[in-house]
Amino acid sequence: MIPSSRSFLWLCLIPALATAQDISSSRAAKIYDSMPRAKRVQEATISPDGTRVAYVVNGELTVASIKDNSSHTIAVEGQHSPRAVSWSPDSKQLVFVADLPTDAPSAQVWTAVAEGGAPVKRAELKGYVDAPTFSPDGSRLALLFIEGIPRSAGPLVPMTPLAGVVGDKIYEQRLGTIDLSTNAFSQLTPADMYVYEYDWTPDGHSWAAIAAHGSGDANWYVARLYRIDSGSGEMHEIYKPKYQIAKPAVSPDGKTVAFIEGLMSDEGPTGGDIFVVPIAGGTARNLTPGIKASPSSIVWTGADTITFTENVDGKSGFGTVSTKGGAPQQLWAGEEFVGTNSQPNASFSQDGKITGVVRQSPNTAPEVWAGEIGHWKQVSSLNPDVKPAWGETRSFHWMNGPERVQGWLTLPKDYDANKKYPLVINVHGGPSSACNARWDGSVMGAQSAMGFFSLCPNPRGSYGQGEAFTRGNVKDFGGGDYRDIMASIDAIAKEYPIDLKRLGIRGHSYGGYMTMWAETQTHRFAAAVAGAGLSDWLSYYGVNEIDEWMIPFFGASVYDDPAVYAKSDPIRFVKNVKTPTLILVGDSDGEVPMEQSVEWWHALETFKVPTQFVVYPHEGHIFINPTDGRDYFVRSLDWFDQWFTKPEGSR
Repeated sequence: MIPSSRSFLWLCLIPALATAQDISSSRAAKIYDSMPRAKRVQEATISPDGTRVAYVVNGELTVASIKDNSSHTIAVEGQHSPRAVSWSPDSKQLVFVADLPTDAPSAQVWTAVAEGGAPVKRAELKGYVDAPTFSPDGSRLALLFIEGIPRSAGPLVPMTPLAGVVGDKIYEQRLGTIDLSTNAFSQLTPADMYVYEYDWTPDGHSWAAIAAHGSGDANWYVARLYRIDSGSGEMHEIYKPKYQIAKPAVSPDGKTVAFIEGLMSDEGPTGGDIFVVPIAGGTARNLTPGIKASPSSIVWTGADTITFTENVDGKSGFGTVSTKGGAPQQLWAGEEFVGTNSQPNASFSQDGKITGVVRQSPNTAPEVWAGEIGHWKQVSSLNPDVKPAWGETRSFHWMNGPERVQGWLTLPKDYDANKKYPLVINVHGGPSSACNARWDGSVMGAQSAMGFFSLCPNPRGSYGQGEAFTRGNVKDFGGGDYRDIMASIDAIAKEYPIDLKRLGIRGHSYGGYMTMWAETQTHRFAAAVAGAGLSDWLSYYGVNEIDEWMIPFFGASVYDDPAVYAKSDPIRFVKNVKTPTLILVGDSDGEVPMEQSVEWWHALETFKVPTQFVVYPHEGHIFINPTDGRDYFVRSLDWFDQWFTKPEGSR
């Protein structure tokens, strides 16, 4: 039975926390703190005329000329950090959101002349604001707004504790407009609908939008495509998808909507096939059936042409496809990461010829680039002196039966082929996501600096090999995906000097689940680190905030088909666990609630498995406090260091 009282849980955890080793001055802490810290580009967007790029770094908005790299910053009064930047159709203005330093979300909406000058405040709204865009004629702004919400939007942030009549209040994200002649704001879409994404029609009379009734966190997984009148807010359903949908984009003639549909486990990390459907409604067509890649963003670059970014075998790529038919064509692919979030993305000029991108690789810190696809020139100079302090990263392939699997392998710093090294497997979240060739000093780089081989695998269920591969773990969590991961160990050992007695596994979210699952299936690992892991499908179904995600993966709820969940349930096999395990979680996690980690810790304690459990107050599925983030990663490194150096008999 899971205790329902948070205070009781804290009392249960005091012994584990009080005896936790102080790692502040450990070898792991010193190495982690010595890692180079590059500036990260939060977003970058190119002007419609293709002459400028606006980008945000460390809360500062910069507008740079592509022609001569000249630049200037746009500052707002106070210490507000701009985000959600978008250009006007004539490339003369920008709109952005500036969050206010209040306990509950409040934000201002600003416009600014691209060439410089003081920004103009257009609205101040009590609630969460996102995705402002200009209407095609430049007379209005559209934006997404959640009025009065007590926290930031989305299931990744710390959840609000339950109190009072649960479910009595649902905060919906609605589409609204600001009239730029008067700055008058109006909410338009119905109060019982949550709008996730939208795109203007060329005439400005409508939007194509993805929306759902009910809780925004849970019901993204059952969202549908709508046409919305931009004057009245009246909604008309266009399409009910089989899987999840994202990235709606209206064609230049306003008659067609393109979007990405596929099996997605989280809002944000997008992958799937490209579909089109008439904006008036009708039959949707798949333009990319069988593509051996995962399109992640789309843009119309002609009357019948769609250009897209993609994950292709772990690489970032660009492709194009015609609505008239024919196979997709690849324009460019490279062993680097092109994007600002977890999947490849780019910003396109109005004619589609010029792109603004953020490029990075395991050995090259992020910078803003612009130009024709594959022929970019560097625009920013954010990290000129930042160099990696870790070993080389290589794309690594291996076979598991007929499946060819890919991952990214980082060699130990100062690698010597005559020495043997530990190997740590880092399982990504999702599972519908992927490891990319990005700059990473917190995980792969720090493990390399510790003297470990570090692998981030993309097993079945991941993006990069097409939809059939992404759906490869449907009704098979912990099956083929687990075997793909385990097959990587022996494949690496055939080519590199791996010490098979010093193997580790770690991950967060789905990676935390896979860590818990793996240690019930094998004793090969000397140590494990489970971050926000999922230990018990039955209890998880009842306490998480996003339960709709499981239906596409398991075919039914845990109440309707418990057997399909039970075969993948770590808690049913917990008596098999012998691996020393570090368990880490935020106490306000809504995606994988803390109680899942409590169950796992309690079971390992019961069976005398060496374990340590650390709970981070006021943290959600992702950590916001930098001190907590540092502790999370340092503690993980230290755990592996401890158990890799212990004599085998004492593990």
